[in-house]
Amino acid sequence: MTLIHYAARELSREIGKRSREFYEFVMPAIDMYEDENGLIVKIDLPGFKRDEIKVSIEEDVLSIRAKRMELEEERLGTIFYKQRPVQIDKRISLPISIKEGEKVSGIATYLDGVVTLKIPTSRVNVIPVT
Repeated sequence: MTLIHYAARELSREIGKRSREFYEFVMPAIDMYEDENGLIVKIDLPGFKRDEIKVSIEEDVLSIRAKRMELEEERLGTIFYKQRPVQIDKRISLPISIKEGEKVSGIATYLDGVVTLKIPTSRVNVIPVT
């Protein structure tokens, strides 16, 4: 292997590593909306297993953590491009206010690489005028 081939391979490997870091920074794609029952949050986490995902809410911040084990022994041949995230650690502000010490109950489901959170909110639709 010539020095040029070695340098090109190492440069390609470093670019792949940096692009994975960027991908982990901007991931995951998140949709958030409110319906009549509460707040709905959809989080795209393809490639992760259910037991590798942890979701929590503290005050008004939603924390999403996912980490999968990368198996180097499972190499199928020469890797030309590898960009799937190994871990995700993201925090986003929720549009609902939660008092300190208040417990948030909700339902989380994982189907086809998408985590769907349903967080009930107690909103009053009618405001009495006095």
